[in-house]
Amino acid sequence: MQTTVQSSVRFTGAGLHTGLPVSMSIGPAPADHGIVFERTDIRLGNARIPALYDHAEQSPLCTKIVNAAGVSVSTIEHVMAALAGCGVHNALIRIDGPEVPVLDGSAAPFVRRIMATGVKRLAAPIRVIEVLSTVEVHTAQGWARLAPGPGLTMDFHIDFSDRAIGRQSKSLNLANGAFVRELCDSRTFCRAADVEAMRAVGKALGGTMENAVVVDGDRVLSPGGLRHADEAVRHKMLDALGDLALAGAPVLGHYEGHKAGHTLTNMLLRELFATPDGFRIRDCDVALAARLPGAGVEAHEIPEVA
Repeated sequence: MQTTVQSSVRFTGAGLHTGLPVSMSIGPAPADHGIVFERTDIRLGNARIPALYDHAEQSPLCTKIVNAAGVSVSTIEHVMAALAGCGVHNALIRIDGPEVPVLDGSAAPFVRRIMATGVKRLAAPIRVIEVLSTVEVHTAQGWARLAPGPGLTMDFHIDFSDRAIGRQSKSLNLANGAFVRELCDSRTFCRAADVEAMRAVGKALGGTMENAVVVDGDRVLSPGGLRHADEAVRHKMLDALGDLALAGAPVLGHYEGHKAGHTLTNMLLRELFATPDGFRIRDCDVALAARLPGAGVEAHEIPEVA
């Protein structure tokens, strides 16, 4: 059955890139509503933006969605990953600014509050997007691929010159709460050399050592160090799950990313939906529902460091 949250949960904080203070709530929504953002600070015109791939603007640093009126919300990937990872299909997210609060730089604060309020079942079947043939996209920096598979599985590979990150690879079957156990507490990361460059163009204005892992060569500058030795590739997988959630329904297939980011994952969804025989939409039976990312997750599985 489709789900929503039992009651509204509220978050306050600053946006990672804008640095602006923002208040946001995740509230219940009916079946077949999907995930929709509403800008409460917009008084005239259409302030609602569906969280769908064809509303996304390509960006290397975050995922930004825009409606036809030009109203936007950015850095939605962490909350989208939390919703997908907790098995929430419908929600109205009301926000009074242009960017989702970064909180600790991971999805764990969203997961914790969603799990605390609980997930409500709705009287409508879950629809899933089943990948039927392989699609692949490339840029000069990397590539991403979706292939058929019985559930959602993921392989990710990164390669950074800083020895604190270096080359990392991870494979994960995202069924049965694996996102909550394995990925949700992994934080966004950046190189110290890139921080000033980003700020010079008006990005990362809300970034701190507490909401991002900052590395310099072989050193981790953020207090407390890493939550996982491979936290960087885990966070890339977190981002990918959030970006795949813009498909509008759970995806059944194998995702592989090599130096991939928000742009490549969005390009991949666009390629999938432009390939008529590449996918089908089907109702989810009980056995299939048990293999989706949010199935069977328990609050005690959220990592303690979060």
